[in-house]
Amino acid sequence: MTDSYVRVRGAREHNLRNVDVDIPRDTVTVFTGVSGSGKSSLAFGTVYAEAQRRYFESVAPYARRLIHQVGAPKVEDISGLPPAVALEQRRSAPTSRSSVGTVTTLSNTLRMLFSRAGTYPADAPERLDSDAFSPNTAAGACPECHGLGRVHRVTEESLVPDPSLSIRDGAIAAWPGAWQGKNLRDVLAALGYDIDKPWRDLPAADRDWILFTDEQPVVTVHPVREAGRIHRPYQGQYQSAKRYVLHTFADSKSETLRKRVQRYLVSAPCPACAGRRLRPESLAVTFAGHDIAELSGLPLSGLARLLRPTAEADGEGVAPALARDLVARIDVLTELGLGYLSMDRAAPTLSAGELQRLRLATQLRSGLFGVVYVLDEPSAGLHPADTEALLTVLGRLKEAGNTLFVVEHDMDVVRQADWIVDVGPKAGEHGGRVLHSGPVADLAQVTESATRRFLFDDTQPAARPPREPSGELALHGVTLHNLRSVDAVFPLGVFTAVTGVSGSGKSTLVTRVLADAVADHLGAGPEEDEESAARAQLAGAKGLEAVDRLVRVDQKPIGRTPRSNLATYTGLFDAVRKVFAATDEARARGYTAGRFSFNVASGRCETCQGEGFVAVELLFLPGTYAPCTACHGARYNPETLEITYRGRTIADVLGMTVDTAADFLAGVPAAARSLRTLQDVGLGYLRLGQPATELSGGEAQRIKLATELQRAHRGHTLYLLDEPTTGLHPADTEVLLRQLHGLVDAGNTVVVVEHDMGVVAGADHVIDLGPGGGTAGGRIVAAGTPAAVAASPDSRTAAYLAGRIAG
Repeated sequence: MTDSYVRVRGAREHNLRNVDVDIPRDTVTVFTGVSGSGKSSLAFGTVYAEAQRRYFESVAPYARRLIHQVGAPKVEDISGLPPAVALEQRRSAPTSRSSVGTVTTLSNTLRMLFSRAGTYPADAPERLDSDAFSPNTAAGACPECHGLGRVHRVTEESLVPDPSLSIRDGAIAAWPGAWQGKNLRDVLAALGYDIDKPWRDLPAADRDWILFTDEQPVVTVHPVREAGRIHRPYQGQYQSAKRYVLHTFADSKSETLRKRVQRYLVSAPCPACAGRRLRPESLAVTFAGHDIAELSGLPLSGLARLLRPTAEADGEGVAPALARDLVARIDVLTELGLGYLSMDRAAPTLSAGELQRLRLATQLRSGLFGVVYVLDEPSAGLHPADTEALLTVLGRLKEAGNTLFVVEHDMDVVRQADWIVDVGPKAGEHGGRVLHSGPVADLAQVTESATRRFLFDDTQPAARPPREPSGELALHGVTLHNLRSVDAVFPLGVFTAVTGVSGSGKSTLVTRVLADAVADHLGAGPEEDEESAARAQLAGAKGLEAVDRLVRVDQKPIGRTPRSNLATYTGLFDAVRKVFAATDEARARGYTAGRFSFNVASGRCETCQGEGFVAVELLFLPGTYAPCTACHGARYNPETLEITYRGRTIADVLGMTVDTAADFLAGVPAAARSLRTLQDVGLGYLRLGQPATELSGGEAQRIKLATELQRAHRGHTLYLLDEPTTGLHPADTEVLLRQLHGLVDAGNTVVVVEHDMGVVAGADHVIDLGPGGGTAGGRIVAAGTPAAVAASPDSRTAAYLAGRIAG
């Protein structure tokens, strides 16, 4: 190619307005603009999508036919486009069996090392295949826990939290309510057990049988008669509390029931493998004196140290070759600031930024050149110290002969770029234009750019004096993950930012320990899942009684299929359906509000079952979604679409942006309130029916916040947010911060885990963890006002915070 530019002509994807743009190859080019301006539509939806389409042109006709259903990007022409690789923020959560080792494929090489070069016991019949060292295969998984390392069990304490109660008064809290629970009590009475004596006074043998027996005797039950009701004897079957809880948790299709019984389960390391997840014969093989579970549990930097002597040994044997490969790949991860992670760290416990850097390191070792890498906010979730390492790695990818197109909001990353494409000026229909494509410095001349002010204007808003706390919430002796006997004090009635490098323990302290302590106090119980089975140890907690309510706002998806969307999650769609059902035509036809739900058979399109999309399964390729050929994405059948409100169908309303719908539904108070809160958190550009699968983690978090803001509140609420500015342009961050500070001004407490130094500088109180990540972190190195933390000699955050405060 003699022309050194990627030239895009007539791009119209999503809100792009017939965009023409030229972008030089062999550069780091950043795409900037407010959320919803169209930068991702240009970088991913147009450039990457077209590169992918051209690749698929070369694959088998069967796969090609299916790919065309997905649709090519709306663009007239793109010239000078090399093959492209996309590194996007993962929208869906990986499974609990996915780990750092599987994401990076390091575990494959380590398993091969044990298979080919491990030390086997003298009585081992033969060498094991590498699959035998994986907990995710039948050949390797511990048969007791199926390779998960933990087992769920029940204890008398978990099933009977209050032993002073009698069985009739509900001592066995794990039993179901209503008739089913009464039936079990009546069966016990018929079996001759005393259900009116306090639980603690029952003989130990009786308590053990009632809770844990596998027997299921059937007896004749004579119910106690109530006036006016006829009760006939019936045959009742008994099942123990243990049997009920384990069977409900394993087999119930009801998520509500599963969550209810999960409260009575105790998660513990598997007694057979001691949490090491593998069969005994696999754990009997060692390398350098360690089994594979021990090496997988080491920090990557420690694993590299252990393997380095083998890697540097002379000779071309299997062990040196595999060790050299492992050490070289781990060195890249350590350079990216991920040396604190262990290979067995579960992927769902990683932040989006950590996951993306893991995949970036894999690409760096791939040796590809002449490729366009399209990256989605690689600095998301990164402390400024980690961002410097990221810039070094991006520079090396460019030096290897590649082009980098980076969608980015971090102004420090933008300043280091060779070229900038600024899209805007605003979001949705008010954006979609390229305001500037050229050297970064030249953006200073573009007055309508929302990015310009944050890139070149160093003046800071006048510092507001820190608010005075109304009290404090103190946690003593916190031990979980890398936190070891930490004492943490959170002032109440103020805005607190918790900072620290990646892996320092911020999210563990706030979203796990603080959240669970407050939830336990309020009687809500902790948020449990397979990955958060470990509970924090606390020596004590003070000040919990000052909190009346807890709101956790995280970045987990609001739904996992296109059926979930913004309108249904916030509840505003209920108001919209009622408006359509109240029209004269709908009443004449007998249509109720249910008719306008795309989940109800009477109103929805039956071809796509109301999803608007059909799942397309691709042979050898990941499945995807394509617009329904019957309703063309409208979700409804033709009869439902004949009903209009102010000239628009229900499908038209779902297609509106929040900003457009706010005007259209201004006369519908219930909908208007929801829409106003969505605008207040900067989501006016999203479509009401936008599938949950298309939303970023930051967007999902703000939707949850907006849903919370529209509720009427009483009492003191504690809001916990995990990196709420992720994926936000600085202009959008300003909008969000107005809302969060408004919550504090209303008498509530806001605690955010945050890397944006602008947010930290504007906080009332800062807690900085570190000094490093993993075992080098887990301590509070500084706490106090932003100015006090900025002056701390022990904090890696201090220098960056001081620079922000000074402007």
